Amino acid sequence: MFGYYFDPTYILVLIGALLCIFASSRVNSTYNKYARVRARGGFTGAEAAQRILHMSGIHDVQIQHVAGNLTDHYDPAHKVLRLSDSVYGSNSVAAIGVAAHECGHALQHKEGYLPLKIRSALVPAANIGSRLGLPIVILGLVLGIGFRLPGGGYFSLAEIGIWVFSLAVLFQVITLPVEFNASGRALKMLGNYGIMGQDEVGDCRRVLSAAALTYVAAAASSILQLLRLVLLTGNRRRRD
Repeated sequence: MFGYYFDPTYILVLIGALLCIFASSRVNSTYNKYARVRARGGFTGAEAAQRILHMSGIHDVQIQHVAGNLTDHYDPAHKVLRLSDSVYGSNSVAAIGVAAHECGHALQHKEGYLPLKIRSALVPAANIGSRLGLPIVILGLVLGIGFRLPGGGYFSLAEIGIWVFSLAVLFQVITLPVEFNASGRALKMLGNYGIMGQDEVGDCRRVLSAAALTYVAAAASSILQLLRLVLLTGNRRRRD
């Protein structure tokens, strides 16, 4: 048991943590930079979102103000686009870029974008995987619990935990095309709908690209954690 806490595979967890720290630092610095740049069109985040939704033919999505910083999200179940304190009433380039990104998700929902459907369907399983996967693996490794299969095979509790944790990893991976696609839609709509000039759209691209790094880092971190669990379980089986 003691050895697991000092296993060399912890380097994989460390790499994942460093990636997430770098991505978070990058998005914060980029957002803060362009949060100080006022958009020439004068739209606030909420006004830009309303214009985008209207011009995209989306009339059944409400825009709500939600507390927090960068807590913006689109809720497909209730058709509500929630904008945070730093986005809703701000007329900065960064705020409008974030608002447009969330509108991109609303447009995905309207058009039945397949990766968004898959991600939404995975939410319950991903929640289970993120909460229970790692504890099940650790319990299986510590106690050495396993199950004999009728055909003579053997399936350990740790391996079950790995499959459960894989659901959370799958969710992180399928999130990537959803987020990249939403940003691509946002940048096109900002220019096509006359909300921003092309130079400002370029600034928005920098903001959204930095934000995308957080999703890439989260997916990479999850994959590295999964790889660590596979290595630990494999080492345990060889010792047994």
